[in-house]
Amino acid sequence: MTAPSPSPRIGRAKAATARPVADPERILIVAPVTVGDMVLAEPLTRLLRRLYPKAAIDMLAPPHTAELAAFMPELRTVLPAPYAPGDLALVTRWRLSRRLRGERYDLALLLPNSVKSALVPFLAGIPKRVGYAREGRALLLTEARWLDRGRLRRRIDRFLALALPENATPPFDAPAPALRVSDDAIDRALERLGLERPAGRLLLLLPGAKETSPARWPTAHFAAIARHHHAAGGSVWLLGSAGDREATAAVQAASRGICLDFAGRTRLGEAVALIALADAVASNDTGLAQVAAAVGHRSLAELTPQQAIDALSAQERRA
Repeated sequence: MTAPSPSPRIGRAKAATARPVADPERILIVAPVTVGDMVLAEPLTRLLRRLYPKAAIDMLAPPHTAELAAFMPELRTVLPAPYAPGDLALVTRWRLSRRLRGERYDLALLLPNSVKSALVPFLAGIPKRVGYAREGRALLLTEARWLDRGRLRRRIDRFLALALPENATPPFDAPAPALRVSDDAIDRALERLGLERPAGRLLLLLPGAKETSPARWPTAHFAAIARHHHAAGGSVWLLGSAGDREATAAVQAASRGICLDFAGRTRLGEAVALIALADAVASNDTGLAQVAAAVGHRSLAELTPQQAIDALSAQERRA
């Protein structure tokens, strides 16, 4: 007799009893911590809108990534968390949970895996709280799922799976993240920075990266395409966080001062708007590289310098 096949590992861990929510009216997404993961959460908002067309969908997000929610129109509102992601801040979390209790959420989807991220939905008494059973937090969830990394290889699929029935696999044609940036958002960012839309084509360079990044483009590569683009009549802007200033200054020096350097001068939402404005982007492996992909750019830093120059030249010929 054939032995029964083992069930998939995504299932329920020991957790509090869930009250069935067949058609939630109010949904809270507890957002992930990093910029890149926040971008990967965007398709979940579209899936929830498709599943629950009439539901109000809100997001509780870390303060440093909350501005990304402005480019996810399926969301009703974003609630910037009044604490840093790593802080326990029990009193602050308790006060926030009292506020959220009044919102009467039916369903909370917890994208981070930490115990701390489960505290506010638990204290707020949200009747259905779905997340992965990590860090011993199963008792804070009503539906604590085991993560089958073999079946849900991509982080985007792990996020989408939380909105689906247990053991359901997200479709392989799941939509790529798409941040929708309006002309008004671009104009506001330019006005705040004292800029006008460039007359020529705009190349945006994001040379910051973790020291351990295996695919990090060196300064000389960024400078080479900057000089090429400038010689062809285009504008070159440098972008990054305050921690990227050393990298952007090195590119500025190597490209003989032809760039405008905005590292550390933009809020996250403004950086998104500038990336959407650009005609081409070259970025190392950072959260803003995920943003660039989500507004429709393929990073030139995925190519060799000569391939990147050839791609820029082809764009210039089509312009």
